[in-house]
Amino acid sequence: MENIKTEGIKYAGSKLKLIPCILQILSELKGVNRVLDGFSGTTRVSQAFAQKGYATTSNDISVWSEVFATCYLTSQASDQYYQEIIDYLNNLNGFDGWFTLNYGSEEASAKRPFQTKNTQKLDAIREEIDRMKLIWEDKCVLLTSLILALDKVDNTLGHYVSYLSEWSPRSYHDLKLTLPARFPTSSANSVLRQDIFQTIAENQFDFAYFDPPYGSNNQKMPPSRIRYASYYHIWKTVILNDHPPLFGKANRREDSRDMATSSVFEEYRKNEKGHFLAMEALKKLIEETHAHYILLSYSSGGRTEKEELMNIISSTGKLLKALEIDYRKNVMANMRWTNEWIRQENRHYEYLFLLEKI
Repeated sequence: MENIKTEGIKYAGSKLKLIPCILQILSELKGVNRVLDGFSGTTRVSQAFAQKGYATTSNDISVWSEVFATCYLTSQASDQYYQEIIDYLNNLNGFDGWFTLNYGSEEASAKRPFQTKNTQKLDAIREEIDRMKLIWEDKCVLLTSLILALDKVDNTLGHYVSYLSEWSPRSYHDLKLTLPARFPTSSANSVLRQDIFQTIAENQFDFAYFDPPYGSNNQKMPPSRIRYASYYHIWKTVILNDHPPLFGKANRREDSRDMATSSVFEEYRKNEKGHFLAMEALKKLIEETHAHYILLSYSSGGRTEKEELMNIISSTGKLLKALEIDYRKNVMANMRWTNEWIRQENRHYEYLFLLEKI
């Protein structure tokens, strides 16, 4: 399997380890040029598609995903141009601003995501980026550089709904911008920030990759496993620099409250027919996607959801391939029969299902 290098932040939904498997599947298909990464997140999969020369559409509802995708897929200026700006920003003197007030501290017991010295730099750099009046593509490269730098000095376990009570070793490092690892592109790529159902209604593709934000399979828990808007609220604020109202011990954005940011794919209540709303949405997604091939990711979870997913797959397309990836052994294997993936309990597996639309 080919190893393509991509770049991103710590992310609960990252498909970094799946990229070689995805690319191998894609390479075996004929007549594929236009591809969609429908829930692109930190855009690692989109980056891989673009590096392989596919005309890539990266779509996600989050503004930080749009910024990453614009940086890697569509920005055009030279590395030298961006490096000169990055050098200038790195030499700015920090100051106590909004980010320092709300997210910085010199005392670990405050349980803040960054040490004061780094939020001071953040305040200075973020203010200067806006002052420079850059075009959107150039601004995205610099904001990507800033977020990557912040990700290397945070005091978290990888998300921003709670912070460590003792400073992490990396939090002592100094915030320093570096040039994002962009790459030459030979295809016409595009970046969308919109609801996935709008994207599939307005576009046609040869191949679509979907990794929806599946919610919890535990019916005793609230109807989401991860609300990405809450887990990564800081990235939205860094990009918008809008100084929003905050709430809670983690100083989350007011608009990241669970009831304000729910996705139908994170919804694990049932309808009147006893079907999970998230699964109904997934069925609609597959049915309405105008693509010859669809590759669907799924993580191991509850038996009921798996069985319902298999019913959706069999009713909406022809299953060409089903793969199981065991992260412990780093092994990808063909499944011998369609229900084999239900057999394993208490192990983490990833599944890839390749469908040809009926």
